[in-house]
Amino acid sequence: MSSEGLKGEELSSNGYSADSIQVLEGLEAVRMRPSMYIGDTSIRGLHHLVYEVVDNSIDEALAGFCNRIDVTINEDGSITVVDNGRGIPVDYHEKEKKSALEVVLTVLHAGGKFDKGSYKVSGGLHGVGVSCVNALSIKLVAEVMRDGKLYRQEFSMGKPVTSLEVVGESPSTGTIITFMPDSQIFTQSISFNFEIIASRLRELAFLNKGIRLTLTDKRELVENGEAHYRHEEFYSVEGLKEFIKFLDGNRESLTEKIIYIESDKGDVPVEVAMQYNTSFSENVHSYVNDINTVEGGTHLTGFRRALTRTLKKYADDSGMLSKLKFDINGDDFREGLTAVISVKVAEPQFEGQTKTKLGNPEVSLAVDQAVSEALANYLEENPRDARNIVQKVILAAQARHAARKARELVQRKTVLSGSGLPGKLADCSDKDPLKTELFLVEGDSAGGTAKQGRDRSFQAILPLRGKILNVEKAMQHKIFENEEIRNIFTALGVSIGTEEDSKALNLSGLRYNKVIIMTDADVDGSHISTLIMTFFFRYMTDLINEGHLYIATPPLYLVKKGKEDRYCWNEEERLKAVQELGKGRDSSVHVQRYKGLGEMNAEQLWITTMCPDTRFLRQVTIESAAEADRIFSMLMGDEVPPRREFIEAHAKYANIDA
Repeated sequence: MSSEGLKGEELSSNGYSADSIQVLEGLEAVRMRPSMYIGDTSIRGLHHLVYEVVDNSIDEALAGFCNRIDVTINEDGSITVVDNGRGIPVDYHEKEKKSALEVVLTVLHAGGKFDKGSYKVSGGLHGVGVSCVNALSIKLVAEVMRDGKLYRQEFSMGKPVTSLEVVGESPSTGTIITFMPDSQIFTQSISFNFEIIASRLRELAFLNKGIRLTLTDKRELVENGEAHYRHEEFYSVEGLKEFIKFLDGNRESLTEKIIYIESDKGDVPVEVAMQYNTSFSENVHSYVNDINTVEGGTHLTGFRRALTRTLKKYADDSGMLSKLKFDINGDDFREGLTAVISVKVAEPQFEGQTKTKLGNPEVSLAVDQAVSEALANYLEENPRDARNIVQKVILAAQARHAARKARELVQRKTVLSGSGLPGKLADCSDKDPLKTELFLVEGDSAGGTAKQGRDRSFQAILPLRGKILNVEKAMQHKIFENEEIRNIFTALGVSIGTEEDSKALNLSGLRYNKVIIMTDADVDGSHISTLIMTFFFRYMTDLINEGHLYIATPPLYLVKKGKEDRYCWNEEERLKAVQELGKGRDSSVHVQRYKGLGEMNAEQLWITTMCPDTRFLRQVTIESAAEADRIFSMLMGDEVPPRREFIEAHAKYANIDA
């Protein structure tokens, strides 16, 4: 029973008194409520530990004292981050009565970035830095190269295990942090993903030109019978211009040059790179002090305002809009645009649901002025590029008007408008969205089996016919006219787009807490799954960000011997099952390879893929919007060579959907 409804004397009798009030000291609060400090304790939170340590090194680089950062995933799964900065101070801290190194590692909100004289700007989203990493690590070793000496101190769960010691000499300077996350905190996994870390380091290299970052994975990989380590190096000479080339590598450019803007308006350093392409999507990525501001903010507002106003003026002055019978809006100016906006702010004010929305009002004006001036000059100096951009804007406006009619058709068919659900949808009886889930199933046959095997109280089934439209290569009105996509919108009960913002998504009417993609475990099934994910990424990003999208993982094999059987999800499990059931005699074991969902009966599909107690679901998350944008444009775009290269390079260990 909640204590909220108890009277004072009842509280006392139930043992609720001053002694019940727990005061957490030092880093105990971090261990007690880790999600308050790193977002969550899932795979995302685990990797956030690496980013916090790397951000400290990036701060040294921004201050001009570091140009190399090396990250290593060690054999035992721990992480080592090495930089060639000044080294964390090790002298005695009078107020805290301990070394400065120990203060930085054991006291929240302690560090040079809180002293304006040490760092002009600093990264790190939550401002808790390496002390938070220390609190959530079963072991952390800090080594500092400074004043010709090598210092070392070891910690566990935020507390010192050894005192600060001089363990050798060092002619160079820098900091080495090695940590092993605590498996009692990160119960899901403490295994670091090479691709996730590589994506962040690549991003940092583009955002901070001239800094060399490396990533080495010392966990043994065996390929063709030979053991080897993975290693990548990230270094950018041109910064954001190279970032645009990287993001647009699989798209056809409309302009000969990348538009590059660098300014220091109002003491706010602004850097912008942008380019138009032939695609139909807007891909704008914004950063503040190297933090990806996924919710935008004042810097993005300033950019969009300047872009629309400047392009509109040029288009009007050129006379190219004279024959257009309707107005153009901000959306039209951003279709086919890839842009990166990076600002450095001394004291950023973050807001929004995930604290990644910039609120500083002065930044909007600084970005607006910088983009307006530079873009106007570019358009005047590059008339061919300017003409191509305006023609793209006109095409986008015409497509938007066509899309409006298609979108209105979708809206009329939503549950909210009272027009009913799709005929193919087998809905669940429970109407509480927090308890229900929708399976998007490949094909009518598998859909029929899923309908028989499901729990009708909370599981709904929507069969999809064949491969849905590839939204990466389709104009918007074609997307909203597609029957399968309309059925998804209608079944989910979400409202989509306005004429001002065609991708605006209202999730208030969402009818299911989990949306689960369930396809065959073969090449065609993977292609269909990727098509569906591309649609959700381009048109329902908020649904992914709020944790509603999942992928079901049906088994690949059924291993049987007599009355005993075992389901296996990969080759390793199959070999183990054959060994254990057959006791070394393969001939006595029958192995069935499932080529599709339709090969399982309703009971088998329920046990392996649909039952919450026994199934394996992979949640679809977006660790890096820029990297996700690049991968989807590569996998689903027109360019074949980059797609082939990606598959050949990542066939062994690609995990792009989780």
